[in-house]
Amino acid sequence: MTEKIRIKDIAMRAGVSVGTVDRVLHERPNVSESARKKVEEALKEMNYQPNMYASALAYNRSYTFYVLIPKHDQLAYWEEIEEGVQTAVNALRDFHIAAHIEYYKRFDEGSFEEVTDKCLQNNPDGFVIVPTDIEVTRKFTDKLHGIGTPFVLLDSYMPDLRPLAFFGQNSFSSGYFAARMLMLIANQEKEIVLMKITKNGQMMSKQQDNREVGFRHYMRDHYPSIEIITLEMPFEATRAEYDELLENFFAQHPHIHQCITLGSRAHIMGDFLLRTNRRDVQIMGYDMVGKNAECLRLGSVSFLIAQHAYQQGYFCVNALFRAIVLKKKVEPVNYMPIELLTKENVDFYRREQL
Repeated sequence: MTEKIRIKDIAMRAGVSVGTVDRVLHERPNVSESARKKVEEALKEMNYQPNMYASALAYNRSYTFYVLIPKHDQLAYWEEIEEGVQTAVNALRDFHIAAHIEYYKRFDEGSFEEVTDKCLQNNPDGFVIVPTDIEVTRKFTDKLHGIGTPFVLLDSYMPDLRPLAFFGQNSFSSGYFAARMLMLIANQEKEIVLMKITKNGQMMSKQQDNREVGFRHYMRDHYPSIEIITLEMPFEATRAEYDELLENFFAQHPHIHQCITLGSRAHIMGDFLLRTNRRDVQIMGYDMVGKNAECLRLGSVSFLIAQHAYQQGYFCVNALFRAIVLKKKVEPVNYMPIELLTKENVDFYRREQL
């Protein structure tokens, strides 16, 4: 067992006082340059490895993080992120970590700016950000860089914003993978439908845009003759409105047998297919939303791709803790696994306990 190195031992080796060593170890002021160099040389010679956890506890200060996510209507993906955030806070309670979740309206520049300005007034130590439009987000992250406040990106990776870290799937690879899996059962089709959930003609996230790029890249390279028909479904429509849109679509495209959606609402079509007894259409979708899982079990959805949202929320808070409190380097890009769920394995899918 390696012998514990005491501050007293370091002071004797460096020829300085115990108080000087303590100030150097905790990066406090009032240390001469010559004394600092003596202590640093002694630390190197003695191969001193500080106990960062003990130091952080001894410092006895509190830390405040803000988690900025879009407003949502009990969508399981975001709920699991929130649960992961809370689990991380509970695990780090001895270090006095607080993480406040704030919501902005997606596609609303004013809402994002209002929420971020309010958060900045409280001088937080770090942020977890689900980015909105890149230029709108950049205005905020430029402010954070200017005041030296670190931030972690979640859901959508925008490297130009220079985050401390990113947690989420590789969206391009995820879309490419989704296409490859879909074509295991759709390779004889002449046309497939790409269902998009949109608001004011826009996709719900940059992540879904990038998935579509990966999806179309695979299709262009491997199945260029298959026609991809786009079906746009408004985000805030009622069930009756969705039913009408889908009835009209299938009346116009009676030969469609395969559908893919790059977001978490595969259940909109899946539920419609079950209620109208259309058993010849299969769907590929995303996320372990309860309604999606039920459609998967009943057969109207063939595949779901899981995103590990719970772990994403946990790891984002933990990355801020490691960087800010423990002063450790964190991995800048952290891609989550791309997992394929079917009705045969959906009941065995479990959130990893952290």
